[in-house]
Parts: sequence; structure tokens; C-alpha cells
Amino acid sequence: MTTILGPRPSRRSRSTRRTAVAWLFLTPFLLVFLLYTAVPTVAALGFSLTDLRGTDLRHPFAVDFTGLDNYVRLFQDDSFVRDILNTGLFVVVGVPLTMGAGFALALALNSGIRRLRGVFRTAFFAPVVTNVVAVALIWQYAFNANGTVNKVLGAVGFAGPNWLDDPNLAMPVVILLGVWRNFGTAMVLFLAGLQAVPRDVYEAAALDGAGRWRQLRHITLPLLLPTTLMVSVLLTVFYLQVFDEPYLLTNGGPLGSTESVALYTYRQFGSGEFGTSSAASFVTLLLVALVSVVQFRLLRSRT
Repeated sequence: MTTILGPRPSRRSRSTRRTAVAWLFLTPFLLVFLLYTAVPTVAALGFSLTDLRGTDLRHPFAVDFTGLDNYVRLFQDDSFVRDILNTGLFVVVGVPLTMGAGFALALALNSGIRRLRGVFRTAFFAPVVTNVVAVALIWQYAFNANGTVNKVLGAVGFAGPNWLDDPNLAMPVVILLGVWRNFGTAMVLFLAGLQAVPRDVYEAAALDGAGRWRQLRHITLPLLLPTTLMVSVLLTVFYLQVFDEPYLLTNGGPLGSTESVALYTYRQFGSGEFGTSSAASFVTLLLVALVSVVQFRLLRSRT
């Protein structure tokens, strides 16, 4: 029996077919990206250059083009400048504390804790997936004037303050909540990085007389720089866009001492100032991009 085979498809046709299949699988993602990310982003950029307000929704074509007036007005607003400084404080204090706590726990789980390691890992990661509204209610009670924290302080002879009503004390409490919610993410990422370090390197260093501190300084930290870069960028993006903690715990108070740029943007949108709100969101986007680029430049050169 003779089988007549057709000509084999050329290399170009096979490549075209693979490309078509790849685009077919990418199409759902592209549609979702265009519908929920690209189009809203472009629309928000357009809104930020107009005087669009809530009262203009019935007549959107009557909106005036104002150029960069919304951006200029933002930086002339003392509240917005204060909120940028507050957000910067979230980043400067929150990121190192979260990374430090996550790294310390990752070290403990990787080499210090032998028994029930999975239980501790789950317990430390639990704040990441815990409902933030329930957590905020518990923290409000704990840091109330008659709450758990002040009762503990009173038991040892200290008179506790009214934490959330003091402009100087409310911010540390909000930052502490952010650290508590996010150190689990840093811990998991650092733990993955630590487990990727070859054990042979530590054994060789131990044979050369290197103690735990020298191994940490000269082996662990340098080999963890890529992980450190990723954790740093992720946490910085989170704290630059922090919203849940100040909104639920203090509603931005007292006297705006804990209000972030994201919360300012939310308030402007809620009051119908859509142009100003869009401009504030793009300022946040520029801050995220700028800080991320700086972090990549500083840490990537070492990796």
C-alpha cells in the first residue's frame, strides 16, 4: 500500500501557526487588560486635564480643557502636600520595619525553628489574608483610651495615652498596623530566597572558620539581593498607595495626620471633583514609577 503524503509545511508557515495560537491564548488577557486597565487609565489621564465634576456627567461634552491646572492646584493645596509627606513617612518607616520583621522571621523559620515549622509559617502569614475591616475594629479597641494596650501599660505603672486621637501617636499606630499586615508577605519571599541558597556554600564557609554572623554578612545578604529588591519594590508600591489602614483605623485623622495620597484621592472623587481626583491618582502613579526606578538603579547594580 502506498501512502501519498502532501508537502511538509514550511518553517515560515509553522512559525506563523505558532504565533497565531499564541495570540489566540493572549486574546482574553488583552481584552481584560484593555477594558479594565488601558482604557480607564487613558480616560483618567484625559479627565485630569479637564474641570470635570460630578455635576457635568449629564453633559460631558461641555467640560472645559484646563491643561495642567489641576496638577498646579494640587501642589498649591496644603492638604495634598501634607498627605504626600504622610505617604513618604509610611514608606520611609513602614518599608524597613516590614522588611526587617519579615527577614528575621524567615531566618528563624529557615534555620532556627525545627519543630512545627509549618504551623509557625501559617500563623505568621495569617495577617496577610485576614479581613482588614475586622482587624481595624480590633486595633481600634486595643488602642482606645480604655483599650487593651492602655490596660497593659496601667498594670505596669504607666498611664497610657489616647493613641488614635493624638496627632503625634496616631501615625505610629497606623504604620504598625501596616507592618503587621504585610510582614508575612516579606517573610514568605525571603524564606523562598533563603531556601534557594546552596547549602554547600555555608558548609565551605564553616570549614574556613566563618561563624554565623560572617556567613550572614558575606553569603546570605549578598545572595539575597535579588529577593531584597523584589520585596523592597513590592512594599514600597503598597505603602505609596496605602489606603485601608488610615481609612479604617483613623479615617485620616486626627487633623489629617494620617491621611495618605490615596485617601485624598478618594475624598476628591467622593466629593465629585473627578478632574482633581484623576490628577492626584497620576501623581501617585508618577511617585510609584520614580521610586521603583531609583530602587532598581540602587540595588540592581549590586545584584
